[in-house]
Amino acid sequence: MANVNVGLVQMSCTHDKAANLEKAIREIRVAAEKGAQIVCLQELFTSLYFCDVEDYDNFQLAEAIPGPSTDALSAVAKELGVVIIASLFEKRTHGIYHNTTAVLDADGTYLGKYRKMHIPDDPAFYEKFYFTPGDLGYKVFQTKFAKIGILICWDQWYPEASRITALMGAEILFYPTAIGWATDQDEETNQDQYNAWQTIQRSHAVANGVPVVSVNRVGFEQNGAMKFWGGSFVANGQGKLLYLGTHDQEETTVVPLDLNQSDYFRMHWPFLRDRRIDSYAPITKRFIDED
Repeated sequence: MANVNVGLVQMSCTHDKAANLEKAIREIRVAAEKGAQIVCLQELFTSLYFCDVEDYDNFQLAEAIPGPSTDALSAVAKELGVVIIASLFEKRTHGIYHNTTAVLDADGTYLGKYRKMHIPDDPAFYEKFYFTPGDLGYKVFQTKFAKIGILICWDQWYPEASRITALMGAEILFYPTAIGWATDQDEETNQDQYNAWQTIQRSHAVANGVPVVSVNRVGFEQNGAMKFWGGSFVANGQGKLLYLGTHDQEETTVVPLDLNQSDYFRMHWPFLRDRRIDSYAPITKRFIDED
């Protein structure tokens, strides 16, 4: 399809997992009423962002994929005729957990999952305590409306991930994410961090000639120490902002995308044509040391 309407659900979360899922489903319905065909939820939307602490009790939030949440969302996808992108805490087996996004097609079919490849470990983002790095590689999913690529949050900072996913045929890159500001930071630092986050993702759109859809959570968490900065956005294949969310409001937004634009952008800026794939072997090294 040349034209696709993408829905973004930027919301706050609570300690109540069932209530968060119910809220997300309610907002998916709102997006569908506005004409959305593909709806993307934020990272780990069924809970607070629990990775601010290393607490074994938080493993109780995990579930199988497919599992209860995907079953509920599958029924909604089928009822509304929409594709749903759902970021969940996956329990793979005893002692192995992943940060995973499931994709439900417009007829309710579970198309598969992508497991987050890049796992951070920073103050208030202790994800390595919880998540095993993804082992499925980069993924694309042929949905009813478009072939989509899914990457998750920390993956946003890696051009290798977006490039590979685009080379696999992704027509749209989706980034469910959870990122915010420490409330004791100054405003200049806050703005610099947000600008960097947005810029790197818009650069993936430009480099690959495909739209990027980034969906972030919003609101205060970690007992008020973290303000998730919202700022969800959509950029076309030339990096132009088509939508920019607020930093402090819950928003369910639908943005139309013309996928035929990618042919135009890649024709006039033929970055894929001019790639020197014969020269890129050193990229697989951790660091290129001098002899």
